[in-house]
Amino acid sequence: MEIIVCKDYQTLGAKAATMFASQVLKKPDSVLGFATGSSPLSTYAHMAKLCDEGVADFSRASTYNLDEYYGMGPTQEQSYRKFMNDNLFTRINIKLENTHVLNGLTDDPERECAEYEAAINAAGGIDMQLLGIGHDGHIGFNEPCDEFPNNTHLVTLVPMTLQANARFFNSVDEVPRQALSMGIGTIMRAREIVMVVNGADKAVTVRKMVYGPVTPQLPASILQFHPRVTVFLDEAAASRL
Repeated sequence: MEIIVCKDYQTLGAKAATMFASQVLKKPDSVLGFATGSSPLSTYAHMAKLCDEGVADFSRASTYNLDEYYGMGPTQEQSYRKFMNDNLFTRINIKLENTHVLNGLTDDPERECAEYEAAINAAGGIDMQLLGIGHDGHIGFNEPCDEFPNNTHLVTLVPMTLQANARFFNSVDEVPRQALSMGIGTIMRAREIVMVVNGADKAVTVRKMVYGPVTPQLPASILQFHPRVTVFLDEAAASRL
């Protein structure tokens, strides 16, 4: 695991974006994995800038997102499909039909998850996966639990996640209680992983991820076993290392 400490959030995003630009330069038809939430916003803004400048070309790339709220449609304000369209997909030269987000409105979540997993495998697997990290160490919507979930699955969100995501809704009561998420195994099968973390409120969690025991009670700790992980931290997030 390579740790890179950046002076601020914008620098962090610029460096992470450069890794994705380099990936599609090296392999134009790359399969990219993306995340949502506030952590990757700077990365996406810089990816759009690199695309505008002609440095990055995503026209042949395809993408798979980590997760989506169960019961939420793609045009709803808080859906992750809408988040990705607004913050990245409409700002870079990617074909929208090559971008994939789990269907939160499926009436058969088990089948949706299995088909999503199969689609990733059929595409050749994920070349580069972007991650953030939750305060409790979750990645994707893989919450602290008794064992690491392998494949894409339906998950019940824990109170800490509901509270953390309430800022995107009018109240915590509006946050969906379940989500569809890539599993830990899905994430670990990515050939390369890029994590972005900012803020002092994540510093203790980052320390546990890097130095603590590998345990499903802190899902991100499994990244210690991945051969190619780059973690970009701002100075605040790195303050407990």
